[in-house]
Amino acid sequence: MHFTEFHTRIAAYVLIVDGDRILLSWYRGDALTPPCWTMPGGGVEFDETLRDAAVRELYEETGYHVKVGGILAEDHLTFAARDGRLPIRSQRFVFDGSIVGGTLGTTEVDGTTEYARWLPIAEVRSMDQAIKADIVDVALAYL
Repeated sequence: MHFTEFHTRIAAYVLIVDGDRILLSWYRGDALTPPCWTMPGGGVEFDETLRDAAVRELYEETGYHVKVGGILAEDHLTFAARDGRLPIRSQRFVFDGSIVGGTLGTTEVDGTTEYARWLPIAEVRSMDQAIKADIVDVALAYL
């Protein structure tokens, strides 16, 4: 399929680990996706770099300022056309990151994240897929 025949969504996420814990955010859900734990991150704006988007999204969703390192993983999903909309390709990048400041707490207003939490990695690995976005497993595969 030619690139003019589908929409593209680019997203950047940050993997933050502290010992045996991982930082995740709780996505409030929408018409297509139920509420679930996900990696802090999200859509890259039109004139924004991947790293800038990762830093902005992580701050909005967790309250932490972060230094972004290299790309740890990349992944993509596709969604079929529906309701008169073209198919969508979602290209996702997971960056390594470290906290350099801030305080845990969601800063975005009217966003998709309700809150962020540190969760034990072992607990996240064994979580039911119904409450865990697949991007979490993409990031965990790096560990």
